[in-house]
Amino acid sequence: MSEEVRVDEDAKSRLEELQAKIRVETGREVSHQEVLSRLIDDAYEEKDRVVAFFEATFDSDVETDEADIDGILYG
Repeated sequence: MSEEVRVDEDAKSRLEELQAKIRVETGREVSHQEVLSRLIDDAYEEKDRVVAFFEATFDSDVETDEADIDGILYG
């Protein structure tokens, strides 16, 4: 099953940077689909961290900055 997913320009730019880094370091061309699938697989293995990120950024009335998120994700 294939479905279109829209991402903002910043996310698209970072995805393309990842794609370029993979190409430079491995010599292998990979599609956006392959990179996203791998990222999803990795995030799935770290479900608790992903959920904690969304809890911290959306479920509180307090603004969460990047340092707070890093603390939640990486301890």
